[in-house]
Amino acid sequence: MRAIRAASAALLSVAALALTAPTAAAAVNGGSTRFGYTVSPSTVAPGGRVTLSVTNCASSATASSAVFDTVTVTSGRPATATVDWDAKPGASYRVTFSCNGTTGTRTLTIARAPSTPTASSTSILPAGVQGGLGGSVGGVSAAEIVAGTALVVTAATGTIYAVRRRADARAH
Repeated sequence: MRAIRAASAALLSVAALALTAPTAAAAVNGGSTRFGYTVSPSTVAPGGRVTLSVTNCASSATASSAVFDTVTVTSGRPATATVDWDAKPGASYRVTFSCNGTTGTRTLTIARAPSTPTASSTSILPAGVQGGLGGSVGGVSAAEIVAGTALVVTAATGTIYAVRRRADARAH
């Protein structure tokens, strides 16, 4: 078990040395390490926000573009910028990062406006029932008035007859 632990520790040490050796060699040879920079997302709508990040910059860096104000970005701490509302959809703009006299650029694309739906792509939802007026729209004839009155009188007479008959049956 000790042999496995020792081998793992040795392997990790060699890997760490191999990963740090190029950086140390560049510093010893007088080479400067380039700073890293990102724009996220790379495509944004007009009025949207982008996150600007910088790495390996000893001091604060700046990020500037034609579609947002110049922003100061601290290494390891992302900053945000709001894209102008009048940015042209579909256009690409250059974002320039500057750190200690060294500059770098990234491209920021402005998203196209969503297309308006055409008549062939829209769906028609079923309509509800057209209710409300019923039969009162047309004229009423005299025969309909007489028939309606006869039905109401018959119903009222039948109700009175049934109630009186029941009352008479209980009295006995």
